[in-house]
Amino acid sequence: MRVLLVEDEPDLGQAIKRTLNLEKYVVDWVLDGNEAWDYLENQWTQYTLAIIDWMLPGLSGLELCKRLRSHNNSLPVLMLTAKDRMEDKVAGLDAGADDYLVKPFGMAELLARLRALQR
Repeated sequence: MRVLLVEDEPDLGQAIKRTLNLEKYVVDWVLDGNEAWDYLENQWTQYTLAIIDWMLPGLSGLELCKRLRSHNNSLPVLMLTAKDRMEDKVAGLDAGADDYLVKPFGMAELLARLRALQR
């Protein structure tokens, strides 16, 4: 399984990548939305799913999801964010995220949600 991880917090990104690698995922990790779009635009068929932080430099995770969906890209997306208000969750899901996980979170829950997205 190949995952695009879009997370600008270095410690968290490293921890997620390490955890996913231990679970045999291949992870491409990028730090901003514009770089993520470059990866997706050129390689989207190679990814099983994407984990996208909402608050990113450049293109936000919300805008990234909207752009994916406007290009009829059905890649499963897990929105990962500190935005925990109900209105934020609704906005993220309406923008095209398939699931929404609020920080802080447990790695076991992240892995379970990724398994669910793959079904």
